[in-house]
Amino acid sequence: MHLVRHHSHWGAFLAEVDGGKIVGVRPFERDPDPSNLIDAIPQSVYAQARIAQPMVREGWLKHGQGHGEGRGRGREPFVPVSWDRALDLVAGEIDRVRREHGNQAIMGGSQGWSSAGIFHEARVQLHRFMAAAGGYTDQVMNYSFGAALAFLPHILGSPQAAVGPLTSWSSIARHGKLLVLFGGANPKNTQVSKGGCASHSTGPWIDELARAGVEVINISPIREDGPEPVRPQWIPIRPNTDTALLLALTHTLVSEGLHDRAFLETYCEGFERVRPYLMGESDGTPKTADWAAPITGIPADTIRALARRMAKTRTMLTASWSLQRAHHGEQPYWAMVLLASALGQIGLPGGGFGFGYGSGAGIGDPPLAFAAPAMEGIKNPINSTIPTARISDCLLNPGAPYDFNGKRSQYPDIRLVYWAGGNPFHHHQDTNKLRRAFARPETIVVHEPWWTATARHADIVLPATTSLERNDIGGARRDNFIIAMHRAIAPVGEARNDFAIFSALAERLGFAETYTKGRDENAWLRHLYEQCRHSAGANAAALPDFDTFWEQGYLEVPAVTDEYVLFADFRADPGKHKLKTPSGRIDLYSEKIAGFGYDDCPPHATWIEPWEWLGGPDAKSYPLHLVSSQPRYRLHSQMDCGPVSAGGKVADREAITLNPADARARGISDGDVVRVHNARGSCLAGAIISDTVSAGVVKLSCGAWFDPSDDDPSMCQHGNANVLTRDQGTSKLAQGPSSATALVEVERWTGAVEPVRAFKPPRVAAG
Repeated sequence: MHLVRHHSHWGAFLAEVDGGKIVGVRPFERDPDPSNLIDAIPQSVYAQARIAQPMVREGWLKHGQGHGEGRGRGREPFVPVSWDRALDLVAGEIDRVRREHGNQAIMGGSQGWSSAGIFHEARVQLHRFMAAAGGYTDQVMNYSFGAALAFLPHILGSPQAAVGPLTSWSSIARHGKLLVLFGGANPKNTQVSKGGCASHSTGPWIDELARAGVEVINISPIREDGPEPVRPQWIPIRPNTDTALLLALTHTLVSEGLHDRAFLETYCEGFERVRPYLMGESDGTPKTADWAAPITGIPADTIRALARRMAKTRTMLTASWSLQRAHHGEQPYWAMVLLASALGQIGLPGGGFGFGYGSGAGIGDPPLAFAAPAMEGIKNPINSTIPTARISDCLLNPGAPYDFNGKRSQYPDIRLVYWAGGNPFHHHQDTNKLRRAFARPETIVVHEPWWTATARHADIVLPATTSLERNDIGGARRDNFIIAMHRAIAPVGEARNDFAIFSALAERLGFAETYTKGRDENAWLRHLYEQCRHSAGANAAALPDFDTFWEQGYLEVPAVTDEYVLFADFRADPGKHKLKTPSGRIDLYSEKIAGFGYDDCPPHATWIEPWEWLGGPDAKSYPLHLVSSQPRYRLHSQMDCGPVSAGGKVADREAITLNPADARARGISDGDVVRVHNARGSCLAGAIISDTVSAGVVKLSCGAWFDPSDDDPSMCQHGNANVLTRDQGTSKLAQGPSSATALVEVERWTGAVEPVRAFKPPRVAAG
């Protein structure tokens, strides 16, 4: 047996390889808090769901290229074909669609979660290829914090407050006294990162907060969202009502004269225009604690007491990314900026605000002296984009107008979807609508190692390698290690890496040199490493040459400082360090947003009733509010076919947590199979009864592989939460996803329980 160094989204590790197979893994020796998710790697690599060879949907082959019947996607068997035939089919379709319909008719779909490796990141390779082919329709923003990306630049000048660097944990531990978590800060979420995380630091810093005596309050419908080592005070809140609470806290500060007038006058623009709304002078409704109490479910005295505590001590406010993944998701972030501005602690050590603590690895770590290398792209020759969360609307409504961030555009007429990296049947809301959308394009091509629902709904499926079957360099902008990702095993079955697939297609289409730059895998890795040495600047002397790095297996990247404070420069000199907003200050009222004239996104923080919440009319039919949390046992939908995720299932289904009172009212016991449903669809799940969720709230984590029932295709028998969520943008401004919550009803399932088939390959027909 020998050890091979490698990297993943959930941590660096050493693969134990024996006889050409991975038999186990060991955590990276420098990781202080390794994730147990790496334990799923060996079995996931060899899972029954691996795609063995190129496959083509039977109906698509019978009807001919470009004329396939899309309604058969997800149901028809596949026909195995050779790589040459598969590549010829794909190249032919790309050429046909761009000639007949233009390059905007090709959607280059990807979320970039296929590998922690920098070179083999599927999203970059797909977009390089499609750009070299003449262009494509791209998606902008993302599912994690898409609303924040679009919205925060209007009021803060950049999205940094959501993506980092944020005020460091070290600053909070040394100077902070009170940390208030809106939406919690679940430590599990800090163990995953898009680019990988070799050193998991958040857990140790949470321990440091506990030792320092920092008081922590968790405002969330879910108690376990708060990190246990700090023994947080739990204040349960109705889902989707955080904006009302934040406004009421601000109202208390202002009405009692506890707000920082000097900060508002010096560093903010527009408070005098927000104040009439806050105090009820403009609409007759003061945003008092008494007003917010029946909306949020939090007693008015609790709200007032919390506001006073914030004003008396050094306070850090944070909201999870999940808060902006909801209808009007821009508003809680805007309201938190308003509250933090009223407190006047922005830019002070251990105080202020930041979004996303507990939402990903490395958030809260200080900035690094230099970044990991980044794969260079090729500029898309055409200007055709849609917001990421509007994929279904785009496919179903070609030519329809839509608003986004101050512009009105039309959806392109997509004839070919080319997807590599990510699984939209996990990411995207309202899965049944997505299935209808995926039936429309003439051709869908997917690169995948496993038979995910996205692969099952494709016409041509090309088996892609996992990262363990190729060489790469791992690293992320928030991680202080760069990892040499050595190939551990030969490709499983006939799998090929994305670069090899696209190179072969580029050769067929006549632009191989443009795509590859004449470099193979090894040459690209050397090139990227040299770029990293160049970007390191003064630190370059500390970096070995590529061969030495590859042999020693990793580099440690130093931090600029051990303590960072967001907006410290701005606070020290707001004239010299202006924000990139129209005013150069924090825009609590946005003239630019006012100019857009959107009815669903006013020019200042506003409480707007969401389309689904427990205070709305739909709660009569669906009286439980589902929170679609990040899963404990996998990353999104990744490794759901592995043993770690299987350990979290109940009755082979995704687990749903119900409050004991709600379970008793429905005759549901621990371990029961239940049906979770609303007007959009339904799913089966396994019940867990616990007081860790508020009464009226259920928790069903996202990411269970979609497995529609034969008897009712709108029902997922495995527990995919997105059959229940609504496909509606956060607002016309950001058009972000609103998939974190939904109203549902839950009942004990008395029908037949079909075996879960999500992890088995689809039917195969003779070629």
